[in-house]
Amino acid sequence: MSVVPYKNQKEGKKQQVANMFNNISKNYDLLNHVLSLGIDIIWRKKAIKMLQEDKPKLILDIATGTGDFAIEALALKPEKIIGVDISEGMLNEGRKKMKQKKLDHLIELQMGDSEKLLFEENKFDAVIVSFGVRNFENLEKGLADMYRVLKPGGKTVILEFSTPKKFPMKQAYSFYFKYILPQIGKIVSKDNSAYTYLPESVKAFPDGNDFINILERVGFKKTQCKTLTFGISSIYVGIK
Repeated sequence: MSVVPYKNQKEGKKQQVANMFNNISKNYDLLNHVLSLGIDIIWRKKAIKMLQEDKPKLILDIATGTGDFAIEALALKPEKIIGVDISEGMLNEGRKKMKQKKLDHLIELQMGDSEKLLFEENKFDAVIVSFGVRNFENLEKGLADMYRVLKPGGKTVILEFSTPKKFPMKQAYSFYFKYILPQIGKIVSKDNSAYTYLPESVKAFPDGNDFINILERVGFKKTQCKTLTFGISSIYVGIK
């Protein structure tokens, strides 16, 4: 049984994740930065640097949410970024942000399912994801579809939470995720399940070499994993 946000509901993980993000969309950006102490901004910058040499012209940002990772990817000077997400609430907040920043001509946000991407094969120079792959209902299927829409030689860069393995960060991280984060999330977002789901989904995610093995299974080559901030998150890279 995969980890889901609302354990008393019968819908599958995909629908529950969409509902959860719809519920917290208005407070998501604030919570993200507060709960990570702003470190998530630095992580995104480091992940995007992994594409600097590739100079991708067309980028797909999966699980784009409100578009923060897509905005960060503008540092690469692409011609276009398409962001897809299953939460209309998150996309609405993202579209507002793009209009305010006058970026809507460069970043297009649209509804999209990571496991059934509505794009032809070999379309994108790069496919990026930040803190989204652990929410996939079928991880391998989602990664395989990312591989499908990448051009040969194209690169995927995935930023995701991981679990620190060494003392004392392992213990401190576990305490923060289990006791502090859900309480702050509950107060600000009014959705208790969302921030109980977060540590559960991170714990269940196959990070490190386990995730690299899945990337290679769906076809990615030259894979690598770079851990950040004592192993709190990781950047994964793969080439088609």
